[in-house]
Amino acid sequence: MTVSAASPPIKSRVLIAGATGFIGQFVAEASLDSDRPTYVLVRPGVATCPSKAEVLKSLHDKGAIILQGLISDRKYMEKILKVHEIDVVISAVGGGNVLDQLALVEAIKAVGTIKRFLPSEFGHDVVRADPVEPGLQMYKEKREIRRLVEEYGIPYTYICCNSIASWPYYDNKHPAHALPPLEHFKIYGDGTVKAYFVAGTDIGKFTMKTVDDVRTINKSVHFRPSNNFYNMNELASLWEKKIGRTLPRVTVTEHDLLAIAAENIIPESVVASFTHDIFIKGCQFNFSINGLDDVEVGTLYPDEPFRTLDECFNDFALKLKDSNKDVGSNGNATPNHVIESLAISEPRVCLCDEKISLFAGI
Repeated sequence: MTVSAASPPIKSRVLIAGATGFIGQFVAEASLDSDRPTYVLVRPGVATCPSKAEVLKSLHDKGAIILQGLISDRKYMEKILKVHEIDVVISAVGGGNVLDQLALVEAIKAVGTIKRFLPSEFGHDVVRADPVEPGLQMYKEKREIRRLVEEYGIPYTYICCNSIASWPYYDNKHPAHALPPLEHFKIYGDGTVKAYFVAGTDIGKFTMKTVDDVRTINKSVHFRPSNNFYNMNELASLWEKKIGRTLPRVTVTEHDLLAIAAENIIPESVVASFTHDIFIKGCQFNFSINGLDDVEVGTLYPDEPFRTLDECFNDFALKLKDSNKDVGSNGNATPNHVIESLAISEPRVCLCDEKISLFAGI
């Protein structure tokens, strides 16, 4: 008797909104790498931005199907979800567009065939974290999305990936365009409160692992890699080893952060409020994840490694070499022996999300 080979499992058809952003790009690339049919929804006119056009071309060249539209247009979203027979919807839209997801949720409910929805979280557990304003308002909006999703009984997964693997600036800087400090470190509080740091590639990789995993249905999935659990003092020491030089520390007190937050200047005040929550209050580890609604990604996929923060800082040092930057104000360049030791690592730059998404992916 001839036994036919088993058919490979059918891959979920995935729609990703916000794929031209930092987090969204990694998620879209991971979806394509997993051979899933991947649809990318972009706002009309987004291709006029050179950087976003470059991202779109890269995703298209890898097989993504590009669609234009707004998640705030319920009827249009219903049409897209039906016509393309979408199974999984992932939203990685920016902070200013969080409430646009209300219409998207309504469309998902109306269609009734979506197997999983991942709303735009990609940072802290927005129910447990409690930043001061104006950051709190953003979390309230995300909580509103959660409430509607759960009220409608839509299968969901909340990705709580904590901090991006980069140097945590609180002021109006974007680590995608800025190296870690070269003249001095800003240390928040006493520098001993820890946080979890996750490379963008790992956020994408593990997010896509969850979408077809029955163990993550209606769960918050927390990223807590023990090898990437650092405080500010440890981060500073790690970077000093890469550049071969000791830098002075400047303390940014709790009062300083709260004062910046109280100024209500966007995005600086939002990021200051998140920084206070992370490095003063310890919001990433001051609660257990042993409840029925929580799962830790490392327990789900114990054989899948996280890229280390040490490797990510190697990339920053290589970027330093490529840009011919000096280490500090005295003009000392990165020592050759440091660069040579780093050259064995393939350069893959760990960037960061939008300015107000440094610690809580929007």
